[in-house]
Amino acid sequence: MNWTLEVVIVPVSDVARAKEFYAGRLGWHIDHETPLPDGRLMLQLTPPGSGCSIVIAQGLTDMPPGALQGLQLVVNDLRAAHAELLGNGVETSDIVVLGPHGQRPSDLGDDLDNVGFLFFTDPDGNAWAVQQITARA
Repeated sequence: MNWTLEVVIVPVSDVARAKEFYAGRLGWHIDHETPLPDGRLMLQLTPPGSGCSIVIAQGLTDMPPGALQGLQLVVNDLRAAHAELLGNGVETSDIVVLGPHGQRPSDLGDDLDNVGFLFFTDPDGNAWAVQQITARA
């Protein structure tokens, strides 16, 4: 039996601001915008190529906005992803390499496969990691 992760609720304080960040800056596809009976708006967005989406809405979870930490995205070219994020006005960390001696800044000659990361937060402080994986075992 397959168990697939399909949706993660991301707690936000301002749905319009979150929509601009995730759809406008990150370029995620808006799967649907659903008005709720009490006048709130719920959005489901999916990163390009992902099988898992996020849902944003105020008051959808007991988690306070910004409480979600350690969400992870995977790309096959971290340097290109970093340049794209910066070009879209997303503040990110520098690219780092994680290894047996801890974390260090990346050098241009580094093979980033599996060990290269960058980090960013959404406007509420929900924290994301981006890892490079070009080949899976």
